[in-house]
Amino acid sequence: MQTVDHVRLSEDEEELVILDQTQLPNRQVYLRLRTREELYRAIKELQIRGAPAIGIFAGFAMYVLARQYPREGFLARFREDADYLNSSRPTAVNLSWALRRMTHAAEESGGDLAALRSECQAILEEDIAMCTAISEHGLSLLKEGDGVLTHCNAGPIATSRYGTAIGPILLAQEKGIRLRAYCDETRPLLQGARLTSWELSRAGVDTTLLCDNMAATVMSQGKIQFCFVGCDRVAMNGDAANKIGTYGVAILAKHFNIPFYVLGPTSIIDRSCPTGKGIPVELRDEEEIRSKWYREPMAPKGVKCFNPAFDVTDHSLIAGIITEKGICRPPYTESLKALFE
Repeated sequence: MQTVDHVRLSEDEEELVILDQTQLPNRQVYLRLRTREELYRAIKELQIRGAPAIGIFAGFAMYVLARQYPREGFLARFREDADYLNSSRPTAVNLSWALRRMTHAAEESGGDLAALRSECQAILEEDIAMCTAISEHGLSLLKEGDGVLTHCNAGPIATSRYGTAIGPILLAQEKGIRLRAYCDETRPLLQGARLTSWELSRAGVDTTLLCDNMAATVMSQGKIQFCFVGCDRVAMNGDAANKIGTYGVAILAKHFNIPFYVLGPTSIIDRSCPTGKGIPVELRDEEEIRSKWYREPMAPKGVKCFNPAFDVTDHSLIAGIITEKGICRPPYTESLKALFE
């Protein structure tokens, strides 16, 4: 499988080098980031995106920043910058999870740079192992010729190696099992069009891109056997936050009796969040709807726009939550809890 080196340290480890996802699919541009403002902006402006990738990025970002601190006041600076990066995007739980891990490593080691380097590398290596396991569990549900619908982007550039939601499709391709992938374009930021269809097609997968409002028609024609989506946070009752529009896909899948699965590592399960009502949903700039991607605005000037980045799919619509530890089934209050016991 072709891979993209999308998050890495520079050779001297003074900078964090990332693939700018906002430039895809037309250009592969790499950014070199060093200051806390540059690192914050990369998350906020979606130059790096995807919950697991944000977690990996956050680990390496804190290491890059830590190398710049004087010994006096080291831990105070570290905590301050971790809080600052954590404020960039509220929904993806991997961000706060990775920052807590790095902060704990800093406190336990007294700010030892080798310990911090080891911790951020561990976050990356664990994600590679988790994505591989998730992909294997997801592939166990599929057979030759199945059609899989996905929404948004949860592939390698949003994670580490295979990804989560499209990981089983990529692993199948690697094993010579031919599947058909259907990608919602995912408005308004078009992650499905710009990123998922790019990743799948360059891997040789039979890929069809859909406008978001075409999913029901394709489902009604019997072309979809499964829906696989990623997630940014899962509540303990199984409610799952993913890119806006996912909830609608789940409702359609229920109507057409198509199994709808959420795929993600256990790090996206928020044990402090009993239900989806407690998941914060980021509201983004209205111009993403009015004028982004267009040569001229496609909506009247000044018209109000509602632009939540995510929605929360009710657990009752989810056939299973696929983690690196296996497939959790309803009731999720029991199966998710068991993952941590």
